[in-house]
This record gives sequence, C-alpha cells and structure tokens, in this order.
Amino acid sequence: MRTFMILLIGLLVSHPLVAQDRITGKPFATRSEVIASNGMAATSQPLATQVAIDILKSGGNAIDAAIAANATLGLMEPTGNGMGGDLFAIVWIEKEQKLYGLNASGRSPKSLTLEKLRQEIGEEKSIPALGPLPVSVPGCVDGWFELHGKFGKLSMAENLAPAIRYAKEGFPVSELIAYYWNRSAFLKRYPGFEDTFLRDGKAPAKGEIFRNPMLAATLEKLASGGRDEFYKGSIAKTIDAFMKKHGGYLSYEDLASHKSEWVEPVSTNYRGYDVWELPPNGQGIAALQMLNVLEGYDFSKIKYGSTEHVHYFVEAKKLAFEDRARLYADMEFYSSPVERLVSKSYAAERRKLIGQSAASRYDVGITDGDTIYLTVADKDRNMISLIQSNYRGMGSGMCPDGLGFCLQDRGELFDLTPGRPNSYAPGKRPFHTIIPAFVTKDGKPFLSFGVMGGATQPQGHAQIVMNMVDFGMNAQEAGDAPRILHTGSSQPTGEQMADGGTVSLESGFDSEVLRELVKRRHRLTRNVGSFGGYQGIQYDAVNDVYLGASESRKDGQASGY
Repeated sequence: MRTFMILLIGLLVSHPLVAQDRITGKPFATRSEVIASNGMAATSQPLATQVAIDILKSGGNAIDAAIAANATLGLMEPTGNGMGGDLFAIVWIEKEQKLYGLNASGRSPKSLTLEKLRQEIGEEKSIPALGPLPVSVPGCVDGWFELHGKFGKLSMAENLAPAIRYAKEGFPVSELIAYYWNRSAFLKRYPGFEDTFLRDGKAPAKGEIFRNPMLAATLEKLASGGRDEFYKGSIAKTIDAFMKKHGGYLSYEDLASHKSEWVEPVSTNYRGYDVWELPPNGQGIAALQMLNVLEGYDFSKIKYGSTEHVHYFVEAKKLAFEDRARLYADMEFYSSPVERLVSKSYAAERRKLIGQSAASRYDVGITDGDTIYLTVADKDRNMISLIQSNYRGMGSGMCPDGLGFCLQDRGELFDLTPGRPNSYAPGKRPFHTIIPAFVTKDGKPFLSFGVMGGATQPQGHAQIVMNMVDFGMNAQEAGDAPRILHTGSSQPTGEQMADGGTVSLESGFDSEVLRELVKRRHRLTRNVGSFGGYQGIQYDAVNDVYLGASESRKDGQASGY
C-alpha cells in the first residue's frame, strides 16, 4: 500500500528534467512527458496501454487501439469499467479535419414506470445504489461497434484478441486496482459477483494472477457474432433471464431496441483555445461554463495556488453545478438550453454573483463512482478521447450467469421527483458523470484528455485547461499539480447544496492560503475525496510529435513509438 498512500496524499515529486512551475517555482510533474512521433496511448493500466500500442504497430488506427485497450481494461480494471457499463467518445479524424462525438449510454427499462419504481423502493428518497433497480441498458458494446463501423481498420476479432488472451491466460493485478477490488468484495452478496470476481471469497491481491474465462468466452462471442450477439443474441437472452430471476426490470426488449447516438461536440473558446465537450445527458458542459466564468479574471496576475485562484475556481464551480443539477438531462426528453448555458453573455451575468466571500448557495441561472479514461493517437494524426464506466466502481453487483462482467448502476442518478428534466422515466438515459474532452487550437488538435472520478470530472477538466493555458504547465505537470475539489453542490438527483459545500485541497497548497480561504468563509478539508485520474495526449504541431501524460494518482502509463 506504500504507493497508494503516496498517491492519496498527492505527494509532489521533484523531477530534475521537468521545468518548475512558472508561477510558484514548485516542481509538480512526477515524471517527464512521453514523446513519440508515430503513435501514443495513455490509459490507467500499463498492460492496457501496451495493448493499444501493439494494435497501432500491427496496422490499426487510434480507434481500433482504443477499443482494444477498453476491452482489456474491462478485464484488468473491473473496479471502474466493463461491458456492463456505458461509453462516451470524442474522435478527431485528421483527413476530415473534424471532431465526432459519440453518446453510447444506455436507457432505463421500458417496463419500469416511476410509480413502480417508487413502490419498489418504499420509503427511500432515492434509487438504491446496488442490486437490480438501478440497472440500465449497457451501452459500451454498441459504442465499440459504432466506433469500429465508422472508423475502424482492423477487424473486431483482432481488436478483441488481446483481451481474450489475457482473460484466458491471466494477468497480474496492479496495486491501486487491487486496493479497490478488495474494497468491492462486499458485493458478493449480489448474484454472480463472487463467482465472477472473487476466488475463495477474496479479491486478488497486488501481483496475483487473475483469470476470467467467462469474460473470454463472452468476448469470443462478440468477435464471431458481432454487436447483435450482445443485444439480440445469446448474451441478451442470458441477461434477460438473469434479471427476471432476481427481480430486475432490464429486459431482452430493452437490449434489442438500444442504439447509440452520434452527437455534435459543444465548445467554448478559452483564451484562444477551443475546449470541446459532449452535450447532456452528460455533465461535460459544466467544464465549459466554469471556464467561461473564470475567463473574466486576469490569471496572468493571479498565482497558481493562491487564495484568489482557489476562491474564484470554487465559486465558478458552484454556479455551474447549480445549472448542472437542474438543466442537464437526456435531450430526447428535455431540451436543455445548451447554447445559452455555454454563452459568454450568460457567464458574464453569473460572474456578477461572485463576491470576495464564499456563497452558501446559488440559485439555478435559467429557470426554464469510478471510471476509466483512455486516449490514443495514431501515425495519421487521428486521435480519440474515450471514457467508460460502470458508475459506482464495479457497478450494481449484479453479474449475469457465466458472462464475466457486472451490470452498471447508472440508473441511481435519476431524480424521483416528477416533472424535472432528469426525473425518472422508462426508456430514458440518466444524467451521466463520465465525460471525454478535447482541445483544439486554430482548428488543429492540441490536447485529447480526460479526468476520472464522478463530479470531479468537470472540475478536473477546467483545472487541466487552466494549468496549461493560464499557468504554463506542460501536459504532465497539468495532471500532477495538486487539485481543488468542491463537494456538496446541488445534485441532479434532487439534493440541494447546504452551507456552501466543502472545499478539499491536495497537499501542496500553502497554509497561509488555507487560512485566507477560511476567512472568506470556505469550509476546508485536506486530501479528502476523489481527486480523479488524468490521462492526456498533446499534439505538438511545430515538431509533429505527440506528448503523452499519465498522472501519479492511478496505476496508468503513457507510451508511444
């Protein structure tokens, strides 16, 4: 656990080859950026990164490599992702000079009405986090096949082969993943979990070889039978029977009718850089809203880690998250005012509400768990930013018979109050936390990146952009620098912010800054909460090379060739 404890407290390691932070003089990077000209991959597990590189070297493109890495991560990091979860991606296609967005999130069961759901949960005021009720359609596999059908070069059998091989032969479990796997062992009280993920009732330890032959068999069915094997074939039938047996509502019909959606990414310009996110039902535009508010402050005169930096960031986050709680939802059910929310004029109005002291709460401006992230870039300058999750760690705990994976619990994020944008309804996509990001400069790729960790994600996105644009950090420093995390905002599930929430700061912020923040009525904690896990690939157009980054809070690795 030595490495985990170092990661948890955000220890900042000096690196002799990395320039000190231009503002504070403190070295933030834990390692140099990885630099390569032919291809680059950054994931949260080193073996998955190597799978992506192998796919690139064998003639696959960035999309093929991302699918292969994601399938491998579903095996090696089931604490954050898998075939039972959802997927989102932003893809840069160099030949077309265009960004594509994919929403591969699943919908709630059509047979489960709000009335039935409220009857099932009884006196509870929220949807349970575990068991059959929060299970929604897994969108991941359809996402893979959509990406592959539109952009892939290799066959899906070739892309899935590395994960199949590792599932059969086994892989050594890495340190941080072993820690979270052990914390998830309590899920053995749910059907199928122990047989799938535990051995003799225990989670695998660091370095232990783990095999998942059931997952290998499932992946082989996809390799030979294609997408429909999951949504209309034997896998769908197994899921249907399993859910019926254990009191769930997800059905064969729900799976058979599922489809992903290609969407237009949404952007704002932050000091000359175009930052791109996907529209709701995800929370990506919260990062754009935060950046728009923060752009009104002159950070050339504000030091990194200063009282002003933290204060303005936290208040901008509070403003964006009030809108997030009430105005982000499945766009098929509610027309979220995205254009207005990400406008500069709206940001200027909201900025006026920020004073020199912390606000205990803001009103909505318009009254109308764990995850994996990966990014890959290829020799043809195509890039993909992909994020995938079960929601709460290993998901609902419900593991269908013999399939080797756990179903997600994303349905927990619906609001049970009728009449709101994110209110529960049959066949509806819940509010989503997982968000990929992309930055362009003058119409060219600049950075493909993401930050894992629930509500941390838009906060992390905004901080990565600020660290590079405002504070002059490189791609590695931007991820390793100590983070600001605000919790306690109003939620899409209906909870209201109380007493201004709480600000948690990683080690590295000066004690004097903490004292000044308290004077401004911020409630502070140190090193508490999920500070996320960042991966990024920057494209250096001048030298025509990639610079890869993988931060120290995860087991991950950036690698290129």
